[in-house]
Amino acid sequence: MIASEAEIGRPVVIPAGRRRLRGILTVPQDARGVVAFAHGSGSGRHSPRNQFVARALQEAGLATLLLDLLEVEEEADRAKVFDVELLAERLRFASDWLRLDPQTSSLALGYFGASTGAGAALVAAARDPDNVSAVVSRGGRPDLAGDYLSDVRAPTRLIVGGNDDVVIELNEQALRLLRCPKDLVIIPGATHLFPESGALEEVSRLAAEWFDRHLSVMRASSGSKSPVNAGGDSEADIDEHLTTPPGDLLKINRNLMNNLRRSTRRMDAAKN
Repeated sequence: MIASEAEIGRPVVIPAGRRRLRGILTVPQDARGVVAFAHGSGSGRHSPRNQFVARALQEAGLATLLLDLLEVEEEADRAKVFDVELLAERLRFASDWLRLDPQTSSLALGYFGASTGAGAALVAAARDPDNVSAVVSRGGRPDLAGDYLSDVRAPTRLIVGGNDDVVIELNEQALRLLRCPKDLVIIPGATHLFPESGALEEVSRLAAEWFDRHLSVMRASSGSKSPVNAGGDSEADIDEHLTTPPGDLLKINRNLMNNLRRSTRRMDAAKN
């Protein structure tokens, strides 16, 4: 079968203030979502590991944007390489561009972050909660997102190698601070870059499963977003909201309004 031009991928240039970010956008036929990659430690769109994962996501029916978050002359600046807030801002420019591009404007958005890029992806998701539907971290440093972790609403999966001891601990710390639907998956025997036989394939499978679950739900609900956990909903409650059919959401909203009216009447009675 001959791949279409969209499936082969096309080079793109994304404005980011005074900078221009170079990327590769690949959109399979009938794509169910789009995933923007945030590479870590100065890596970019040519990263063989992220290209491997991107191909697996494409085969699973997801569009991908492999992206250089830094321009060539910035890559030698170690301060910028580890400037998570700068990288998150660049990722936000990319997500805004995806919402305008005709091929991806209707697709739910996810972020795939590796190493320091995982921290940037989580910061970007926290800053843009209404437009980011899922996050996956591969061997990432989610701890670098700091205080932003508690503001992330997008369902987040953290994937770590079983022999990457320090990074496991950092991911466990970040997991405790996340208040969104979340999980931590440890791949036995894998090290930080997942070079072991079958390790990167397992990363790809786990990422595709997570994005397919959450991006497909957001697309099916026509852009409706999960409710904020300000009222103390448990993670199971949030997961239920994410998978509730649109027709049932109307019933839930009516019940919430009825409960609100009853609470208001009780408060008025107490005042009197």
